[in-house]
Amino acid sequence: MLFIFLTAPHILAQEKPAIPAADRTRLAEAFRIGERLGNRVWSSWDKAPFAVLLVTPKYEFLIRHPRPSADFTLLETDPVLTSKVYFRKRRQPIHFLATFPAVGGVSTIVIGQAENTEKKTSTPWVVTVLHEHFHQLQTSQPSYYSEVESLNLSGGDQTGMWMLNYAFPYQNDRVRAQFSRLSKLLAEALKAKTKRAFSAKLAIYLEARKTFQSLLSPDEYKYFSFQLWQEGIARYTEFRIADLAAKEYKPTREFRLLKDYVPFKQVASSILNQQILGKLPTLQLEKSERLVFYPLGAAEGLLLDRGNRNWQSRYFTEKFYVDKYFIPAVICRSASQPAEAASKYQLRNFLACNKSTTYRQVSKEEGRLEPSSGLSLGATANLLSKSAQQRRASNNAGL
Repeated sequence: MLFIFLTAPHILAQEKPAIPAADRTRLAEAFRIGERLGNRVWSSWDKAPFAVLLVTPKYEFLIRHPRPSADFTLLETDPVLTSKVYFRKRRQPIHFLATFPAVGGVSTIVIGQAENTEKKTSTPWVVTVLHEHFHQLQTSQPSYYSEVESLNLSGGDQTGMWMLNYAFPYQNDRVRAQFSRLSKLLAEALKAKTKRAFSAKLAIYLEARKTFQSLLSPDEYKYFSFQLWQEGIARYTEFRIADLAAKEYKPTREFRLLKDYVPFKQVASSILNQQILGKLPTLQLEKSERLVFYPLGAAEGLLLDRGNRNWQSRYFTEKFYVDKYFIPAVICRSASQPAEAASKYQLRNFLACNKSTTYRQVSKEEGRLEPSSGLSLGATANLLSKSAQQRRASNNAGL
């Protein structure tokens, strides 16, 4: 007994920390889903590092990180996580759900154990890890940080906290009223059953969006747009990957045996109906403030899926303005001269693509136009229409 009494403390002192079994299973499931389904949601999903810092009450565990800092100690190479695992004493809050350059300047998912976060259970927690990986994909784009800086919204803040604390006019009565109308119209557009009804409701929504923009200063609108692009589309991605997992992914036996496991179908339904569609009609800008951008931006992603299925191809190259994606890129690129856009639809979209430019007629015979500051959009549209008609008449005469 004396021997045991003397040596037990020494044995305990030599024990190494370990990732709790449930957390190991959850992380492995998130990595597995990302590898199998991620590129089907976003074609570049696997191009970003999937570094994770798991925060437990005593330790932090670093997984799949390319450049661990010197304050981490190698624990093991984990065959289930297919990664080296490092650890250090805890520094971050145990409830964290965030992504930022927390270790070695690399965008890292910093996340507490499911039960210590607002997600509480395993399946929503796994889907949140995938949401956070989308933020890694956003910030891994070569020009991301320089383009964010060029928004000139930080007010000198170098910590990134301006993204959370920007002085947006949440309490302004006119802004609040139009935002409420906007979110309700977005919900109505998503409920449309036919193509005709959808097109009509989409047009009404986009017009209301322009009215909302007119109530904001240029910087306020930049902030609004940035939040929809960054947080809203991340929530959209969270739903898309949960929905795909529900339809086409079989969870591992280990994950299904977790005591708090629920099917991905249940989580996908909750995200869509409770966190996105269900929230839109009741969003209150003055109460929820920045959090309203999550469901609104996610709903715009769903709207884009119906209105312009190629929008994702522009997401990382034309940053921060989701409204641009409602205009098909082919219209913006199709005409070297505006007169080549023959239909009213094409003319309207050409003007939308070039809304900062007006045109003057150079040659009545040729129907050619060039940039000018002397015409309104209405006058320009008339000229474009006449030019297109003249070109068609000329082509017909030649036949």
